Amino acid sequence: MPAGDRGADPRDRAPASSREVSGATARGLRSTQAGILVNTGFAITKLIAGLAGNSYALVADAVESTTDVLSSLIVWGGLRVAGRHPDEAYPFGYGKAESLAAAVVSLMLLGAAVGIGIEAVSEIRTPHHAPEPWTLIVLVGVVIGKGLLSRFVYTVGADIGSTAVRADARHHLSDALTSAAAFVGISVAVLGGPGWESADDWAALFASAIVVYNAIAILRPAVHDLMDRMPGPDVVEPVRRAAEAVPGVRATEKLAVRKAGLAYRVTIHVQADPALRLDAAHALGGQVKSAIRAAVPTVQSVLVHMEPFVGPPPDARAH
Repeated sequence: MPAGDRGADPRDRAPASSREVSGATARGLRSTQAGILVNTGFAITKLIAGLAGNSYALVADAVESTTDVLSSLIVWGGLRVAGRHPDEAYPFGYGKAESLAAAVVSLMLLGAAVGIGIEAVSEIRTPHHAPEPWTLIVLVGVVIGKGLLSRFVYTVGADIGSTAVRADARHHLSDALTSAAAFVGISVAVLGGPGWESADDWAALFASAIVVYNAIAILRPAVHDLMDRMPGPDVVEPVRRAAEAVPGVRATEKLAVRKAGLAYRVTIHVQADPALRLDAAHALGGQVKSAIRAAVPTVQSVLVHMEPFVGPPPDARAH
């Protein structure tokens, strides 16, 4: 007998914990907007410096920053959609949009890495002039700025539990690392003199490998969320303990938790005294639901199945 979530009850569609989720969404949106502004400035600066300073590594870095802008826009859109409340068309909510945004960002990173790698190989095989020394100054500012931005965005993503925002932070980090690789390559090309001009392009090729690594690191948790993988014990165990601590609950059986956007949805089977009246069992299910939400504020929906307690199996009693 299910107890807890009922489609006709509007309180189940906008639970108390939704205030925490809405606040988290707002923080994620603000961090994403900051990334869009910063990356737009960096992309323009690096592109101009790369073309004027004869550095393909810097041009490749500008491409990376441009994909950062696009990915931040996708994350922003994903968070906006994921923040919507469930409705008749989507009774389970729009939370998966956040994971979809993270997956799209990772695929964009992979595409950018492949493009940068192909062009870097082409440049390595083509003789050209060494980059201008002043381009190093641009890269120092970029590395520092993107490193700080990545740290800020990742902290927000970790605090609100957003896969998409953390993906955005990794994208910023990959940009900082590609800029650092470009700095090393340009330094070698400038200091090494004739014969070392391709060091700049080797740096771009190395940077593309870093981008691939970050793309895969972003894609894995996004796919886990889309496939409804069970979260870790840091989420599951507090849910179980909260349910078992409710007076009248004799045992818990099945427990399934899945992530939808910034929130979690829980389905739990609770065993109670078989002699309980139907209304009393229903009330107990409501207490379990409230206890779980109080213990884990990021749980937005709880479906409780009440079952009669039949005691441990005979083998367990024998021991």
